[in-house]
Amino acid sequence: MLVISNKKLDSSILQEYGVLKNVFLDKTTLESQVELLLKTKHVTSMENVNTWLLKAISLIDLTTLSGDDTRSNVFRLCLKAAYPLSTSILKRLKINEENKIRTAAVCVYPTRVPDAYDIIKQMGLTETIKIASVATGFPSGLYPLESRLQEIKFAVANGATEIDVVMDRSLALMGKWDTLYSEVEQMRKACGEAHLKVILGVGELGSYENVYKAAMLSMAAGADFIKTSTGKEAVNATLPVGLVMCRAIRNFYQITGVKVGLKPAGGIKTARDAINWLLLVHSELGPEWLCPDLFRIGASSLLGVIEKHLDENLPRAR
Repeated sequence: MLVISNKKLDSSILQEYGVLKNVFLDKTTLESQVELLLKTKHVTSMENVNTWLLKAISLIDLTTLSGDDTRSNVFRLCLKAAYPLSTSILKRLKINEENKIRTAAVCVYPTRVPDAYDIIKQMGLTETIKIASVATGFPSGLYPLESRLQEIKFAVANGATEIDVVMDRSLALMGKWDTLYSEVEQMRKACGEAHLKVILGVGELGSYENVYKAAMLSMAAGADFIKTSTGKEAVNATLPVGLVMCRAIRNFYQITGVKVGLKPAGGIKTARDAINWLLLVHSELGPEWLCPDLFRIGASSLLGVIEKHLDENLPRAR
């Protein structure tokens, strides 16, 4: 449990610090700040672009969350996570076996966790590639709390090292912050040693103010990461939302001394999208946040896009 001045950090203490009241965020200002950031931090040279993209690969939670997922799908996912780039691209990058690039994690449904664990274990990469599982009634979160907690425990028992839980957005929309805090706290307990990522579902929270409040409350309740979206909402990871979440993380760190990670997910489709997120985090939170312990990108198709970009833009061997 986090502590401020020997007090339990809960929703009442957040109220005391003004975190859950008097929060006003202007949409136009946020969008202007993002636009200015991208203009001043723009990456143009192809060499720098490629460097940023290689960093992005190492931060991807490679994801499959389809209704027709099978063991064979998960096998291909894990193989791609272990070997994200072709031999040809690795040679042109002059990357050898000792410096092999891998994605940070794979992310699957709870029932596919045993498959992912088995495959990654066979490759001897359980210490290198994390196994993340969505849980708690993904993607809506509108299921009884007990069944949501059982999902977490099932995934952890079968080898998941990270749990991406869905926050009940209705609680935020109704201002039931104490209940939301309690639920996330119980999810934290159910995770045990596994890392907890709380999906805010930003596209369904109604306002930037609610995004900020939900982020702060989730971190106070024990989240190791806050995540933008399930990828199933109409609006997913946008840079203005990312800016709000980065500032919540920074404010939380200033209050508690605890670093919490950020995971944008949903709608990150292009190489430029990936770079823009890295630039945002680098600018708002600092370069120390650009590591798998503090930043991830949830994506299913992005890796293929980055690989194609590298293949098309790297010099060909003569």
